[in-house]
Amino acid sequence: MEKKIKKEYGICNKPDLKLARKRMTKSTNILEYKVANELIGIGNGKTYIVKTYGCQGNLADSEKISGILEQLGFTKVETEEIADVVLFNTCAIRENAENRIYGELGRIKRIKKNRPDMIIGICGCMMQEENTIEYIQKKYPHVDLIFGTHNITDLPEYINYNLNNKKVIDVKSIEGDIFENVPVIRDHPYKAWVNIMYGCDEFCTYCIVPYTRGKERSRRPDDIIKEVQDLANAGYQEVTLLGQNVNAYGNDLKIDYTFADLLKDLNKINIPRIRFTTSHPRDFDDATIEAMALGGNIMPHLHLPVQSGNDEVLKRMNRKYTSADYIEKMTKLKEAVPGISITTDIIVAFPGETEEQFQDTIKLVKTIEFEGAFTFIYSPREGTPAAKYENPLTEEEKKQRLLTLNKVINAYTNKGHKRFENEIVEVLVDGYSKNNDNMLTGYTKHNMLVNFEGTKELVGKIVKVKVLKAYTWHLLGELI
Repeated sequence: MEKKIKKEYGICNKPDLKLARKRMTKSTNILEYKVANELIGIGNGKTYIVKTYGCQGNLADSEKISGILEQLGFTKVETEEIADVVLFNTCAIRENAENRIYGELGRIKRIKKNRPDMIIGICGCMMQEENTIEYIQKKYPHVDLIFGTHNITDLPEYINYNLNNKKVIDVKSIEGDIFENVPVIRDHPYKAWVNIMYGCDEFCTYCIVPYTRGKERSRRPDDIIKEVQDLANAGYQEVTLLGQNVNAYGNDLKIDYTFADLLKDLNKINIPRIRFTTSHPRDFDDATIEAMALGGNIMPHLHLPVQSGNDEVLKRMNRKYTSADYIEKMTKLKEAVPGISITTDIIVAFPGETEEQFQDTIKLVKTIEFEGAFTFIYSPREGTPAAKYENPLTEEEKKQRLLTLNKVINAYTNKGHKRFENEIVEVLVDGYSKNNDNMLTGYTKHNMLVNFEGTKELVGKIVKVKVLKAYTWHLLGELI
């Protein structure tokens, strides 16, 4: 297999998941992104499309991929049928996400047959799994380009190889440096993603992210602050700070500067809304609570994945906190930020979870009164420790637990929404509702969806809306 790859592909560096556990001894280099002058314009007259699957981190990566391609001269189009370059940016968190990608690769084979010169590429977290790469090479030989999460900035060289009729596979098993000033084509005109760090050091037993995204690497505070200030100057209304564990921000920097310090500095910028995701309960500290209590542009909403309400299950997950720790921190937060909305992630049917342990999760949900949650049945990911754990539960038992949990969550989501009935809320207007062309839709400071009648010139603005009726999934209001 190795000789075959080297013969067919212009670049070769196969990944090894085991290497992801190793930690680099030197500090991460922070470099300025540059592209060779001779590559500028190689895409002139050609088109591209980037299709994204997965989390906000993938969306942010795709915006950089688009920026690089447009720097090379490519023009964005909306469909694969007319694109000269089609890139799939993939997710490896759940099996369903991977299956969707395989379906897309199978579907696009027909288009490639009619247009053999088009370039089909696949990148992202799935590509950090060696077995996946070998499967794609064997099953989908019409794929021309494969690269991972650590080498997006090498895309100009890859495309140049492809344009010269050479396939490329280049996946780094050890994370690379941080590049600043990578060109970005943002998908949204007034809401922006801003990476503050990359990677994760937690190694939860069910999670593939440390293997696909590498160790934690923080950007310099000044670079983040400048990016947010530039967005404010450009008229952006909302910025979401991104990291696999934003609360660990700064741990790898050789300066005394934390996530709480970053929030305080960003609070001084004249931009209406600052959000962040994702947090980790172990690292969510009193300093962050104090920063959130300042209010200003820091929104009164926290998404803090708890995953389980049982300490034994949390230990098997390697989450490094107890349910009591979580409750104590959320009690402090509610006292410091009255009315804050708290949402979470929860996994049901983790290997070995008993009915009693599942009921502990239900108890924790009722204690915190989460106003929303992403809930999942445990999905084993190859290469993680939990994939080897025995799980005696039947599929019916797993589904029943998820159904039971969702009923409880939905009740508290509805309760959280009802507290805003007859209240006036500020809504950042996103556009027209997908279900009603006469209704505008947007989100409150507490990240609750609101639908109301209005005109298109309100899109991108923050307006006042009176809530007339609260439903489980949205609020119905009227423009003030």
